[in-house]
Amino acid sequence: MSSKKNKYNGINFLNSIEKTVSDYNMLQLGDSVLVTVSGGPDSVALLHVMLELSCIFSLRLGIAHLNHSLRGKESDKDAIFVESMARRLDLPFYISKKDVREYQADNRLSLEDAARRVRYSFFYKTAENHGFTKIALGHHADDNAELVLMNILRGAGHQGISGIPPVRESLASGKIIIRPLIRLTREEILFFLKEEDLEYVTDQSNYDTSMIRNRIRCNLIPELKDSYNPRIIEALNRLSTIVRTEEIWIDNLIDSILEKNSIPIKDNELEISIPEIEDIDVAALRRIVRKIIKIIKGDLKRITLSHIDSIINLLKDGSSSWNIDLPERIRIRRDYDILFISKEKKPLRESRPEFYVNELPAFEYIIPQPEHESPVLLFLDRLNIYMKFSVIDNISFTVLCNHGDKTAFFDMDGLSFPLTVRNLKPGDRFHPLGMKGAQKVKKYFINKKVTRKNRVSTPVLLSFNKIIWLVGHQIDESVKIKDSTEKVLSVELLR
Repeated sequence: MSSKKNKYNGINFLNSIEKTVSDYNMLQLGDSVLVTVSGGPDSVALLHVMLELSCIFSLRLGIAHLNHSLRGKESDKDAIFVESMARRLDLPFYISKKDVREYQADNRLSLEDAARRVRYSFFYKTAENHGFTKIALGHHADDNAELVLMNILRGAGHQGISGIPPVRESLASGKIIIRPLIRLTREEILFFLKEEDLEYVTDQSNYDTSMIRNRIRCNLIPELKDSYNPRIIEALNRLSTIVRTEEIWIDNLIDSILEKNSIPIKDNELEISIPEIEDIDVAALRRIVRKIIKIIKGDLKRITLSHIDSIINLLKDGSSSWNIDLPERIRIRRDYDILFISKEKKPLRESRPEFYVNELPAFEYIIPQPEHESPVLLFLDRLNIYMKFSVIDNISFTVLCNHGDKTAFFDMDGLSFPLTVRNLKPGDRFHPLGMKGAQKVKKYFINKKVTRKNRVSTPVLLSFNKIIWLVGHQIDESVKIKDSTEKVLSVELLR
């Protein structure tokens, strides 16, 4: 790259990058930086910028390229282009070829997410194997604006709106990601490449509008520029910077709360005092729950608002004992005044799996006998519902007649603990309350015109291997409340 100064709208290209590097403390003298190069305009510009910065910071550079195998021969041509560039610049070159579509199918991911996971895994592994402490990526202001807008459309919270961080340390690998181009627009980068007469390749898949990111880039942002705000890229980047700064401040506050009320991690488990946090405002409590999950899990992938609010609702419920299983073997457990967050060694069931009309993976839960002052709360992760088991001494006739299908009452003398909750099995039978004799559950559903989808998602409650409640529908005749009943078990279904 020539040493002449390239200006676009009065801003010196290289000086702008040097300021970004300085503002975010991206580089130190003698750093070893792995530069990720796809061959596209952003990565080519990044590589030549890093060459300039290497003179200032005495950097050791290497080039990494991942062939995603998504575009057949075109992907192979890109790899050859980057390799020839590395050879010409006399820089170490590291390449890998992966079948991203196969990885996508095996892991049930979107194509974009699959490509991202494979890409970052390769970068981290290459940096580790060859002694690079930092990894430089070519994200720029347009990329950040597109991500912020996409996250807004998805209804993301502050973390999503904060966009792409200029610097990020990977907790898992210990490597630091830097993005020196993050304040520059795509237009500025293309102008720089033209002025420097630098070649690059064009990935036509970037214009495939079947992908939401590309639709935002090719359709939505141009419409926003033309009809609403010609400086929309700048506005979205300003928004993300403000939110990111506030996120850092709030995160520090949450850290101070956790330091005062939690016990350090031991055996992949963290403990926190519930009385110290349960009266905190729900907005702060959400952040605390997210933070403790992130500490144990390493990230928040697949953790949704529904998961977080489920935990908060249970904390507010007052029950002294419960647990929730989250994706990737994360278990949240309450034992009186202590909340335990752990990563289990054995795989747990997925918290919100997809299932088909005629198929639901088997599940089975054991329910101990509840005490008067200590109900048992069960979370059926396969169905994303709760069942609350409580003991009642006296129950009024009015309550018995008006409780609805989501609550059932049983004569405790007719039960044998522990109880079992499981999904339906072929041939299951019970004796519906008020009817003559037993019948197959399947026939009961047909007579009641219950849809096949609802049948699959209906659990059953059993006592001594006998169905006593077709949950949400009908109890068994043998456990009904009688005049002689003294103790009652109440089971409430909570969505």
